Amino acid sequence: MTATHPLRTITAHEFDAWAHMVTTTYGQDWHEGGLRNAASSLQPQRTIAAYDGTQIVGGASIYGRVMTIPGAAIPVAGITLVAVLPTHRRRGILTAMMRKQLTDLHESGGEPIAALNAAEATIYGRFGYGIASHIAEIHADKKLLALRPGTDLGDGTIRLLDHQEARPLLEKVYDIARRGGVGWLDRTETFWQARLADGERVRDGGTALRFAVHLEQGGEATGYALYRSKPGLVQVIEVASTTRQSYAALWRYLIDLDAHAALTYDGAVDEPLTHLLTNPRAARTTLIDNLWVRLADVGRALAARRYATPLDLVLEVQDPFCPWNAGRYHLQAHGDSVTCERTQAHPALRLTSAELGAAYLGGTTLSSLAAAGRIEELRPGAVSTASLAFRGERAPFHPSGWAFPAF
Repeated sequence: MTATHPLRTITAHEFDAWAHMVTTTYGQDWHEGGLRNAASSLQPQRTIAAYDGTQIVGGASIYGRVMTIPGAAIPVAGITLVAVLPTHRRRGILTAMMRKQLTDLHESGGEPIAALNAAEATIYGRFGYGIASHIAEIHADKKLLALRPGTDLGDGTIRLLDHQEARPLLEKVYDIARRGGVGWLDRTETFWQARLADGERVRDGGTALRFAVHLEQGGEATGYALYRSKPGLVQVIEVASTTRQSYAALWRYLIDLDAHAALTYDGAVDEPLTHLLTNPRAARTTLIDNLWVRLADVGRALAARRYATPLDLVLEVQDPFCPWNAGRYHLQAHGDSVTCERTQAHPALRLTSAELGAAYLGGTTLSSLAAAGRIEELRPGAVSTASLAFRGERAPFHPSGWAFPAF
């Protein structure tokens, strides 16, 4: 904490004051149901505030979630609603809050990694966070969209269902899909409510949410698309599928929607959609950073995931912000057998916790970081070996985009 701005967790009756501070910082007005329904989902015991006397002038919160990582699913501390009033910036409050969150995770033996979306890309690198995944913002001209001839659409059907009919089917599909999707999170009741919240403010001038569900001939749901319409635009909110046929069928349905000139969707970097199109240029993509990952406990984090190739490597980790992580680690991996232990052996790579966070989900490669001068190779060939091992089968992707970790 800072000397003049002590930090502590908020109590339940302080939520409104805390929320007013956050929305004021974000240039918004606080209203019931705002901050992605934070009043019903926020955990006061994991929500900290900075005080100037009795006034709340800063704050940050953690949502405890479970994230799919390469070869496993582990608890993740989802960092959210980080704010400092404009009247109290440059006083060390943000740094103190970041340090407290990570120190608490370390001392309590809590989640081994933390993750967040960064409002500004210059902020969180200095706290040891690295860019671990990106989103492809897809903007498509619907007149040019068409699936390749012969695309396998299966023999299922797509039905438009209301919220009550769709909800249990969405949950089943999502729970299957997220187990194989690196960067996807579990969704309990609270987070489903936030995902499907559909008030006027959420719609931003669009229609109510539409629920298109793909059903096999036997009635099993194998995919869904959430979308809304705006003047001339289909805004695709979320697509989840458990078969390639349902994925293709859902996109044909979305492409064929009448009275819309354009379509938007925030998808994965390696979204299969472009490979389904006769004209891949019809779907233009812009890549933006999405999940930033921070290893709160290097040893536990590296031992939790699985690696694409066998690995026997000593890493020298530098971590001035979380000094308990600094040191050398012997990382050994062969299939499901993974260990990461302290060692005094000579290192093969020297890097910081930010590079490990960037590579953790298997998207950002260690080779690209080394090419940028951010990793020092101390044993010839070590970068290439490690980079291949850290890679994932698919690019990591968080389907809720900027809403991480609220749903």
